[in-house]
Amino acid sequence: QKVQADCRGEIFELKSTINSMVDQLSQFAREVTKIAREVGTEGRLGGQATVHDVEGTWRDLTENVNGMAMNLTTQVREIAKVTTAVAKGDLTKKIGVEVKGEILELKNTINQMVDRLG
Repeated sequence: QKVQADCRGEIFELKSTINSMVDQLSQFAREVTKIAREVGTEGRLGGQATVHDVEGTWRDLTENVNGMAMNLTTQVREIAKVTTAVAKGDLTKKIGVEVKGEILELKNTINQMVDRLG
């Protein structure tokens, strides 16, 4: 919520700074919520958060959210490409995207499946 008080001088500057921070935080929250909804709930990949006029931590957070969304998009699309090829009888495709953790386990399992079917 923004500061609504009528003020002058240094207090006005402080009010302006706080209100600007509130605007930036609101914009950031809207964009992150949009990406989380698109990817996590709606299953739509490829979205990116757009937050204008932010610096420092806010820019870093935005870039990290976008990086996470792009990595997930790339990984899921690569897995979909390979599994679609297998479903059509094409056993020449393998998942080549760099991944870690549980996605790496999924990649390895699918690639082993392709090897065994071929």
